[in-house]
Amino acid sequence: MTVITRPASTRRRPSKAAKGRTTTRSGSKKRKPLAVTAAGRRLSALIGLLVLGMTLFGLVMVMSASSVASVHEFESGPLYQFRRQALWAGLGALAYFASRRFDYRTLQPLARPLLAFSTLLLVLVLIPGIGRELNGSRRWLGVGSFAIQPSEIVKLTLIVFLADLLTRRAKQMHRPDLTVRPAMVVLGLVTLLLMLQPKLGTAIILSAITLLMLFVAGARLTSLAAWATLAVVACSVLAYAAPYRRARLLAFLDPWADPLGSGLQIIQSQVGIASGGLLGVGLGAGTTKWGFLPYAQSDFIFAIVAEEVGLIGAGALIVAFLLLGLLGARTALRAPDRFGMLLAAGITSWLLIQAFLNIGMAMGLLPITGEPLPFVSVGGSSLVMTLAAVGLLSNIAGRARAT
Repeated sequence: MTVITRPASTRRRPSKAAKGRTTTRSGSKKRKPLAVTAAGRRLSALIGLLVLGMTLFGLVMVMSASSVASVHEFESGPLYQFRRQALWAGLGALAYFASRRFDYRTLQPLARPLLAFSTLLLVLVLIPGIGRELNGSRRWLGVGSFAIQPSEIVKLTLIVFLADLLTRRAKQMHRPDLTVRPAMVVLGLVTLLLMLQPKLGTAIILSAITLLMLFVAGARLTSLAAWATLAVVACSVLAYAAPYRRARLLAFLDPWADPLGSGLQIIQSQVGIASGGLLGVGLGAGTTKWGFLPYAQSDFIFAIVAEEVGLIGAGALIVAFLLLGLLGARTALRAPDRFGMLLAAGITSWLLIQAFLNIGMAMGLLPITGEPLPFVSVGGSSLVMTLAAVGLLSNIAGRARAT
């Protein structure tokens, strides 16, 4: 029997799409696992240690900032909110290690289902009897004392969705109708659901993240400029349309016009920051949290930080966020693939934008948006989701290329 073999010059070469994949006995194809590099291991460790320090610092500040509110608002002991935050931090640590261990590329085929699920949660929040209402807003789902904010979940799922979309259409970035427009349509749907809660701050953050990810992916600047202008106009109209948001905007422009009303938080936050001086008055010794500054443990915790640990401590926290941004940018630049690059860029931009908004709000440099300071403010959903996101960032960093 004669065996005929194909000449080497005529044998099929594996296509580009097949590169990096292995074939199982059943014939199905799967990706080769990405190796953890020595340089990536160091980068991942730096990110993990930095966020660990920020989270522990946040727990200390929550213990101090929430002690008075725990007694007077929740009619419990001074450590009530601290114990809850510590529990959420434990759940966040589990989320961090879980998202750090698996191959992040397995999220790509799950991008659309994850976004659809988080969008469904945004819809459920609006249904009476299912969503919880507090201070005129519907932002929570939960049973008993356990509650989550779907708006925090959608921040991460939208980033994963955009990273997948812009990876699949990498060769079509010159076509705004196939890249920019779908991203903005999805953003518009999510923003609409957020405004029904209402949650303008999250809508602003998601808009900024979307535009930055499109820019990093290589979208046309003319198209991005047009959409950015539309987003700014829309946010301005929404901010001025509702009476309470309009009051916040006017208070930002002139807080002393209503010092005991809409301008109270900005004025008291600035007083707390100024009272800290260079070294601060000492942990636990601040007076701003004694009913002078509403929501001191959440939206305005940076004022308590500046008051109790001073300019040096508050400045160190800002430097920590900038360092996290630098490590995130390095992760994106050294990511082994486009999906990882876009995912790292989206997560990094999310954390920096939210920190910038919160700190600017506390200092009176930006209008009040009600967004927590990542890793520091009270808020279980925010803490768990930001730690899960940093776990993904460390996941990508661990597989970073050496150069």
